[in-house]
Amino acid sequence: MHLLKNMKLLLRGRNLWRKRKLPFSAACVGCRTCSGCMVGPGSLPETQKKELNFTSRLAEGPTFQEFLKGSSLPQEVPLKMGEEEDVPSYLADDVSVDGKRKVYFETYGCQMNVNDTEIAWSILQKNGYLRTNSASEADVILLVTCSIREKAEQTVWNRLQQITALKRKRLRSGTPLRIGILGCMAERLKMEILDREKLVDVLAGPDAYRDLPRLLAVAESGQQAANVLLSLEETYADILPIHTSSNKTTAFVSIMRGCDNMCSYCIVPFTRGRERSRPIASILQEVRMLADQGVKEVTLLGQNVNSFRDTSEVQFNTAEVTHLSCGFSTIYKAKQGGLRFADLLDQVSRVDPEMRIRFTSPHPKDFPDEVLQLIRERHNICKQIHLPAQSGSSRVLQAMRRGYTREAYIELAHHILETIPGVSLSSDFIAGFCGETEEDHQQTVSLLQEVPYPMAFLFTYSMRKKTQAYHRLQDDVPVEEKKRRLQELITVFRTEASRLKKMAVGSTQLVLVEGPSKRNSTDLCGRNDGNAKVIFPDVDLKEETSTGTPVRAKPGDYVLVKVTSVNSQTLLGVPLRRSSLRETSRCS
Repeated sequence: MHLLKNMKLLLRGRNLWRKRKLPFSAACVGCRTCSGCMVGPGSLPETQKKELNFTSRLAEGPTFQEFLKGSSLPQEVPLKMGEEEDVPSYLADDVSVDGKRKVYFETYGCQMNVNDTEIAWSILQKNGYLRTNSASEADVILLVTCSIREKAEQTVWNRLQQITALKRKRLRSGTPLRIGILGCMAERLKMEILDREKLVDVLAGPDAYRDLPRLLAVAESGQQAANVLLSLEETYADILPIHTSSNKTTAFVSIMRGCDNMCSYCIVPFTRGRERSRPIASILQEVRMLADQGVKEVTLLGQNVNSFRDTSEVQFNTAEVTHLSCGFSTIYKAKQGGLRFADLLDQVSRVDPEMRIRFTSPHPKDFPDEVLQLIRERHNICKQIHLPAQSGSSRVLQAMRRGYTREAYIELAHHILETIPGVSLSSDFIAGFCGETEEDHQQTVSLLQEVPYPMAFLFTYSMRKKTQAYHRLQDDVPVEEKKRRLQELITVFRTEASRLKKMAVGSTQLVLVEGPSKRNSTDLCGRNDGNAKVIFPDVDLKEETSTGTPVRAKPGDYVLVKVTSVNSQTLLGVPLRRSSLRETSRCS
């Protein structure tokens, strides 16, 4: 940098004389070594005197060639196998030896944010941080945030009030506290957060977690620091997340980031950026590691998870065009080449035949027959598909830019039910979208009655800045009307879901045990293939063992449970015996 600066000064000095058309000897004014000066200082205006003085000092200084001496970059020595690059720590020496910084995470929103927390923690741990489960003893508090709805953001604003009060208290006691906002809210609101909450020290968007150590180091000096740049390439493929969930039976694996669908109501493309997928090799490495750790269920994550497309290697890039579900379209040109979601699902399901595979959240357009056939054939790919509808009205779906009609969605749902026997469907619905009439709303009600959904997520519409709906549509459904419509959807859904759950009474379900029930420590809790929660007593199982000792189910076991009753959200039953995925698939 200094070399470039001095070079520019030299060139600027030389060009100055060309523009002024002064004799070159004028540069020698005041020079001790020259006696043949043609022009004296007294004959020049004051501004030219200053310019001559500056140029004289340049002439006495080192030449450009002297700056170049010894300036060649040192040759990089390649690392040997197993050798790690010596990366300087951003932490001060006194911090990284005896007083390591303690970081406390709070995570809001979807499973992607849970995975983001694990990535951020992996990065900070390598840079000398410790993790604490107590905000009161933390040196750094990081909130991993969500922007999908206004309510999610308001929750974070309220929490910030509490944390900044803690920071003021800590400042008075001489023990500083740093506060960071991570994820979608940092990306969407950017400087508004720093302006509104002066005690927030760090902002890091979803693609800036690698920069966290530097940002926190800047914050240590008393300055606010932010990096909210979105990336076209960042997938954190080389970073193995540190899974810290108390449930060691299940884990989430991010396979892609961002979204290209640009639904008119959705903020995700603006907070998470464009779609980009992790290389399959990186995903398989993480899944194998989890299998070795005893994890029995992996959920593949992505904003549009079944739009996965690995183009990381040349041989993957063919001319084959992406296949969409029948009757569905996109706002972007058909994508070519790459290993698709069916390829990934095939390879992941082969890692461990006793590991369940789930995925979320998909888009209905990306369910070609090859994906459905694979789900049907593989015993360890769960027969449960999330199929977000958002609305039952074709007119509203068009305004949402969903790329399908009500008829196309229903046809796909029936096709899935026919292709995969026993499949369980779930969905998302928005009440009160821009321009939604009562007739549109009733079409959504009828869709909930026509397609069997044991599980659904229902919300009122919350307009987000930057989205197409914000710029081109009017949020014209009154708040009270949105709430009324939402309540009607919830009532209809619960009625239909209860009917579906009652059909399970008397059946035998294979349940993956996750741990004790939260409501009663004498019961165990787990989930069946369709992702329904199942509760059963923690009692001795009727099994023959070589020692004759009683056997009890533990987290990570597959147990056959006979369903005896249901409530609004849960199946209740009695345990029969332990089993396995392969054994159950042979009997079915």
